[in-house]
Formats: sequence, structure tokens, C-alpha cells
Amino acid sequence: MQQDEMSFWDHLEELRWTIFRSLLALLIFAIGFFALMRGEHGIFDSIIMAPTRGDFLTYRLFCNVGSYFSFLNDFCDEAFRIEIINIKLATQFFTHMTTSFWLALVLTFPYLMFEVWKFVSPALYENEKKNVRWVFLFGTAMFFVGCAIGYYLVFPLCLRFLATYHVSEAITEQVSLDSYMDNFLMLIFVMGIIFEMPLVSWLLSQLGLLRRNFFHKFRRHAIVILLIAAALITPSGDPFTLAIVFIPLYALYELSAFFVKPSPPPDEDEEAVAQS
Repeated sequence: MQQDEMSFWDHLEELRWTIFRSLLALLIFAIGFFALMRGEHGIFDSIIMAPTRGDFLTYRLFCNVGSYFSFLNDFCDEAFRIEIINIKLATQFFTHMTTSFWLALVLTFPYLMFEVWKFVSPALYENEKKNVRWVFLFGTAMFFVGCAIGYYLVFPLCLRFLATYHVSEAITEQVSLDSYMDNFLMLIFVMGIIFEMPLVSWLLSQLGLLRRNFFHKFRRHAIVILLIAAALITPSGDPFTLAIVFIPLYALYELSAFFVKPSPPPDEDEEAVAQS
């Protein structure tokens, strides 16, 4: 720990500057994204709206795989297009603003984590600093991996299925901008948060609330739950898309088990219970 201890007001001042720098970085990135959002080659058309078109990377990849699996041939339809409509006067403007903010939040996530690290690191011992530094780096990387899987896999598969599902041919499918953006942001950020599961497991393990035997004991239950979750995420029902979502989720489960502390030997466990 630091030899010169900071007073309460010093901590408060440092917290104030930490929050200020974080908000300033968020504001700068949000303004940048706001400026780059519009236009034919802007972020909104080329990235956010890309899953609405048949030439999206995921669809082309699944089309190539479809040569081996006949049930994936639907992805080869390059004429596929989802028309997004707007029915409220100010929705496009507010979507422009909120999307710029959320993208800025994602891109500044590593810097925000760095600011948190800078604030808490003076209170840690050297060995704790070394461990927590790697934890922050790992958590940041896993968040981006989760967001990428949400964007390239989970969201387009859900969108394609739900936008082409018809309960009646008499109904014309029109997707509102609000509905599209709500699902876009929710699924991508939820996947980013889900990929923090190993980090959360590690933290619970450090607090003594989670041991490795928990994952071994409930592995079968977890497989069933993850299969159900994958089926809900990819309601198309074909085994390929089900597996391609289930495998990363199950890998997260095993990775979480790897990061928690191993279960104590039975003798130590009984001794701890007796002492309590």
C-alpha cells in the first residue's frame, strides 16, 4: 500500500477527477460517433443496419456452409432485406443520439476500466495489483468478444428468423426503428455481459462464495439450461445454429470453472465446518 495515506477529502478529489475524465472521454467519443453516424457509408448504414441486408457477413458465411447442410440454404438469398420504418417524428434524431452514446460507451470501456483501476490501485498491495491488473484486462477482452458474438451471430440469427416468420400471409411485416434498435442494443450488450461470467465467478471465488465443485456438481443441469437458452436465442430450430450458439455458452461455463478456486479436501472442509 502507499506509505502516505490519503485523507478522505483527497480520495473525494481523486474520485471527482476520475469521474470527470471518464465523462469527458465518453463525451468526446459520443460526439465523434454522432458526426460519423449519417451518410451512405456512415456507421448507421454500414454497421448497424448491415444485418437487415442479404449481403451481411454472417449470412454469406452461413450460405457457404449451406453447401454442406441443406437446411441453411435460406441464407443464400441475397435479395433478403428488412425494411425499417419510423412512425414517430423525433425517433430518428433520438436514435442518432442514443446510438452514438452506446457506441461511445463500448469503445471507451477499456479506458473506463483503466480509470477505475487507477482509483483503486493505491489501496492494493503489490501482489494484489498484479492479479487485479490481469483481471481487468481479461474482463475487458471478454466483454468485447461477447459483443462481437452478439453482433455477428446472435442478433442476425434472431432478426432473420423473427422478421421472416409469418403467422398469417395476410400480415405485412414492417419493423419499426424503435423495435430494431431495442433488440440490437439489448442482445449485443447482454452477450457482452454474459461473457463476463468467468470474471464474476473469479470474484465470487475470491470472496469464498464459489468453489469448483459447484460447476462439477451442476454440469448436467447447466447443459440443459444452456441448451434451452441457445434454443431461445436461435428459435429457428435447426441443429447447426443451435450448436453454434450453445458451444460458446458452454465454453464460458467451463472457463468459469477453471478460474475459481479448487474445492478444499474433505478433511479441511469438515474442519472448517467444525470451527464455525
